[in-house]
Amino acid sequence: MAARIYQIPMNAMQSGRALTDKWVLEFEPSEARKADALTGWAGSGDTQRQVTMKFPTVDAAKAYADKYGISYTVVPTPHKTLKLQAYADNFR
Repeated sequence: MAARIYQIPMNAMQSGRALTDKWVLEFEPSEARKADALTGWAGSGDTQRQVTMKFPTVDAAKAYADKYGISYTVVPTPHKTLKLQAYADNFR
């Protein structure tokens, strides 16, 4: 069983930093999704894809994975850069 540990990124519609300090442990898919012939919906028999666990720190997520023997990879958080500008800069 393999898992990814990553920090929740900001979405495009979010200007604040709410919930971006949480870390997520998410299991890697063990089988590919395939389209259902009758409905056309994509699905698989992999139930681990439904499980996501949130932790306050990356160390807590690593400790949980080590405790239960889950192999994991930590996805580094990209560096956040702020573009500070004034409203008047839009008219230059």
